[in-house]
Amino acid sequence: MELFPDLGSLSDEELKQLKDDLEAQERELSYQRRILHGKIDILRAEIVARLQRTGGQQALDELDVDRLSEILAGNSTSE
Repeated sequence: MELFPDLGSLSDEELKQLKDDLEAQERELSYQRRILHGKIDILRAEIVARLQRTGGQQALDELDVDRLSEILAGNSTSE
């Protein structure tokens, strides 16, 4: 990750451009986050549907949905 520039050395136009660039990055990250949350919701719904069909008697009994959500959201920590 690049360091934050010395703001005092930037012109007004450079400051505005930097702000615009960071706002564009934020919009892209927000979009990606919404996509990930949608995928997580789809996976959760599929897991629930499978558990309901099987009565919870299959290998999915041991599935940690919250942990799966963390992994898919990129919040995984190596243990």
